[in-house]
Parts: sequence; structure tokens; C-alpha cells
Amino acid sequence: MSSARWDILLVGGASGVGKSRAAAQLALEAGAFVVEFDDVVSAVQTVTTAGQHPGLHHFDGIPDTSALGVARVVELQIATANALEPAVLGVVRNRLTVEVPALVEGDYLTPAAASRAIREGAAAGRSVRAVFLHEQDAAQITANYAEREPGAGVQSHRADVSARYSRWLAEQAGLHALPVVDCRPWDTLPQRIRQTLSG
Repeated sequence: MSSARWDILLVGGASGVGKSRAAAQLALEAGAFVVEFDDVVSAVQTVTTAGQHPGLHHFDGIPDTSALGVARVVELQIATANALEPAVLGVVRNRLTVEVPALVEGDYLTPAAASRAIREGAAAGRSVRAVFLHEQDAAQITANYAEREPGAGVQSHRADVSARYSRWLAEQAGLHALPVVDCRPWDTLPQRIRQTLSG
């Protein structure tokens, strides 16, 4: 039997901050099904074109985003995330038809989409919760990438993008009155997320 106090938990945060590891532990403890939203993003981008859905294809034709300034990459990432909000809601609506709790995690979950999902869950008599993980130190994210992808070299530009996007997510979460949890210290992150959600 599930120990979750939620039917659906949305875990958002920038790339390289430790979402997947924390989400996996939370899902295991709660007996929840995990939806990696990155898989959904890949699927919808595969079955659409830039002509059909330009908002989903901002990075088409840009094999190396380090050629762009950090601010521009973040701008495009935010635009992509905004365009993906209907897909987030589609996933939530589908999971609301299932009794097994689900944890949805990904870079492109926006606080705006999470806020709407929470309202839709409440209207259906189900508990949808959201939390956003935050890491503002680009050097720490660079180190995280190095540990996770040791063969990729130093990814400082990507980490700078991630840190700035993380700040945007945290700011937006505040505007929507959604909780933000600092990623560090790592060893207490799942516990702090649980405490935040139980408060």
C-alpha cells in the first residue's frame, strides 16, 4: 500500500541539480510510478515539426548551444517550457485516472503548469502536489555534470545556463506560492522534500 500523501507529485528543477536521484528515492518510498517528463518532451518533439509547433523546436538546428550566450539559451529554454505546459497537464490528467500514485519529474515542468495541475487535481478530488529543487551555484552544477557525465569534459556553459534557469524556476515558484527546496545538503534532500510537503 502506498505511503504517499499525494496522488501526483511534480518535481521540477533545472538540469544537473539532482532531481532524478531525489525523485527516485521519493517514488520508491511512496510506491509511486515515475514519469520522466524528458521522455514526453522527446516524444512530442519527434511527432511534431517546427512548422506545426514552433514553440517546441526552438533548439532545432543548434547542435551546440554553447555558441549562444547564456541569457539566450535560458530564454529559449523558458519558451520551450512554456510551450510544453499543455503536455504537463495531459500527463497529469491521464495519471488522475489511475489509483497508483505518480511522481513526474523534469526540467521543463513550470510552476505555472504545476499550479494549474494542482487546481485540476483538487477539482477531481485528488491530491496533486509540486516542489521545485533549486541550486544557484553554477560551479556545483559543473561538478555534478562531471560526476554524472565524466567523458563530456567541463560543461561550464551548460552549468551557467542551468543555474540561471534554476533561479527563474525558483522565482516563478514563489509567484505561484509553490515550495522551493535547496538541493544541498544532498543527504537530507529527500527528507527535506517530505517535510516541505507535510507542512
